[in-house]
Amino acid sequence: MLQIVVIALGAAAASALLFASIASGSPLSFILANFAQLPILLAAVGWTHLAGLLAALIAAAALSFVTTGPVALAFLLTIGLPAWWIGYLALLGRPSDTNPDDVEWFPVGRIVVWTAILAALIVLVTMLRYGVDAAQIQAGLRRELERGLRFLAGVPANSPLQLPSIRDPERLLDVLVPIVPPLKATALTATSLLNLWLAALIVRVSGRLKRPWPQITQMSFPPFATTLLAIAVAGTFLPDLIGLVSSIFTATLLFAYALLGFAVVHVLTAGFAGRGFMLSGLYFIVALFGWPIVVMSLLGLLETIAALRARSAARRPPPPTPTR
Repeated sequence: MLQIVVIALGAAAASALLFASIASGSPLSFILANFAQLPILLAAVGWTHLAGLLAALIAAAALSFVTTGPVALAFLLTIGLPAWWIGYLALLGRPSDTNPDDVEWFPVGRIVVWTAILAALIVLVTMLRYGVDAAQIQAGLRRELERGLRFLAGVPANSPLQLPSIRDPERLLDVLVPIVPPLKATALTATSLLNLWLAALIVRVSGRLKRPWPQITQMSFPPFATTLLAIAVAGTFLPDLIGLVSSIFTATLLFAYALLGFAVVHVLTAGFAGRGFMLSGLYFIVALFGWPIVVMSLLGLLETIAALRARSAARRPPPPTPTR
């Protein structure tokens, strides 16, 4: 127990410092803040979920003393508790039905889906500080975006908003307001999964990873994920708060299915000549243009319908029989 407390204290200090570094306003601090979940995940995955929970609570308590209560609460809701919960799911297991000595670990695909759902819920909770209806939320987002643009451009609050090479800043705000919440939720999903992967990799290198390293390319999603995505997509056609909430869930779930699409590509290209070049080119194109990730989402959805990886495995010839 003493070891868990010591690990929790170290993880809490590191996570709180990474989160608080954003107050400096430097570009590097914005990058570091994205890894505030990593120390808590390291504690949860490397030791126990109790160490991760203690780290989250201690870090929030420290921030409440150093900064303010709202800052500490924001950390707890957006960084601490989500990191603990994801770490808990990563180590969740049960005895196998066929062999009690084996352990059935919580599937990677379910972790991805639940991370996407959790990220959407976090963004929704953070937006409640603006109000409880769509008009109040959009007005609050607009004020926040305007403050951010003024800070980046160095424009005082009592002066008209002017941006270099932007003729109509107000029009830019009109465009950004509806797309920022889905983008924030998608970015949170991506950073959470990246932090989990880094934490598991570090713990694996240290020899403390309890579960076997999963075959990420073979992950599959639970049936409710497709149903939830269909409901979210349908909800985007509705007005006001329902449409806003639906757009956030649609964005995170489509990102999750894009990851499934990448897994399908990795499996289908196995054995191809120049596979490394093909995959590198794919990732580069997606990172450069952005919109091709929608194609990957459609491929992930097609996998849930047509089982592309299973069909590809069935068409491949069996491995040659070893000769003595």
